[in-house]
Amino acid sequence: MKYNIGRMINRKLVSILRPYLQCVRSSLTAALAVSNFASQTSERHNVPEIEAATSPELLLNPLTIARNENEKVLIEPSVNSVRVSIRIKQADEIEHILVHKFTRFLTQRAEAFFILRRKPVKGYDISFLITNFHTEAMLKHKLVDFIIQFMEEVDKEISEMKLFLNARARFVAESFLTPLLPQRKYSRKFMQP
Repeated sequence: MKYNIGRMINRKLVSILRPYLQCVRSSLTAALAVSNFASQTSERHNVPEIEAATSPELLLNPLTIARNENEKVLIEPSVNSVRVSIRIKQADEIEHILVHKFTRFLTQRAEAFFILRRKPVKGYDISFLITNFHTEAMLKHKLVDFIIQFMEEVDKEISEMKLFLNARARFVAESFLTPLLPQRKYSRKFMQP
């Protein structure tokens, strides 16, 4: 029998994250009850109130859902928009660099994602802004599914990049140090002269 280790690890990771993701899903679904609301300060404008913050009565209470101190989601609802900020798990310095490069890559292509913000909220790695226009043009449950799937896949992507980086570093170190080692008669497998 042949097992696919990657698929088994992915299933285990998703089953561990399931309560956290379910909590984010239900909170985000409730927060997406947004409607069209014209600006109270400027006539004939409709701006996301969570970004403008001109009228405090239009902002709802923000909600933080934390799995641990390094992995959390901030949901900031308002009357016509919701800002979702995600802090991605970073166990060490390598993962910190990989997350920074990965999120930078995504934010440079923010136009293609429609709901992705170019600059995340301070203390978080990536932010999404969902306005009433997005919920009118797209299905709400599909927007929620996209964010949940993003949260599932980003951990897997970072882990795969870290494994690839370690394998590449091992290969480079071996190829760099091979000329420095004394020549042996036997193959590398046996490691005995």
